[in-house]
Amino acid sequence: MSKTKNEAKYLAVKELHETKNYSIQWMCKLLNIQRSAYYKWLNRSVPENEQENMELAKIIKKYHQKYGGILGYRRMRMFINRNYKKNYNIKRIRRIMNILGIHSRIRRIRTGCTVSNKADQKAENILHREFEASTPNEKWTTDVTEFKVPHSTEKLYLSVFLDLYDRCIIAWEIRERNDNILVQNTFRQAVEQNPEAHPLFHSDYAEEKTIPKF
Repeated sequence: MSKTKNEAKYLAVKELHETKNYSIQWMCKLLNIQRSAYYKWLNRSVPENEQENMELAKIIKKYHQKYGGILGYRRMRMFINRNYKKNYNIKRIRRIMNILGIHSRIRRIRTGCTVSNKADQKAENILHREFEASTPNEKWTTDVTEFKVPHSTEKLYLSVFLDLYDRCIIAWEIRERNDNILVQNTFRQAVEQNPEAHPLFHSDYAEEKTIPKF
């Protein structure tokens, strides 16, 4: 256990020295580790599995920053496996995220919404509750989540587009208002990032349709 804790400290010293030019001697003293032990670790022969974990840690940090800290280990795994064509298991992703001190910052808050009873606004049910897809970009769905800003009375709204093939987030947008612009911006982003995709698009508040070719 102590070896694992020290390894996390060694990784921190290495990164802070390389990125911030912090003093190795000062950091070793602050973290209560021997400088000779750090250099021994630094010059060791790194196993292939550990090298892969170090690269995976860089990817996790990149996605954590890119998506504003909203990804938990499950979604983090989906993004990485999908975009890098890997098959990392959840335990590995969660372990590395814990070492890095990375956790999802948003806890989903489900709220009720007002449903219009106007007959002319009822959309045709094309999906028929078949929330499974056999290929990527076959079916997209969307949802809007409300959450409170910590230590504030303000609220933000997160619009997310999901690919039902692997539950991967393909586009997201945050605004202070839950309006059509929020969803339209997310929709535009999803189409721009996937120009060759023509999926069935499903939502609870917009008519289901197939994305047309532009």
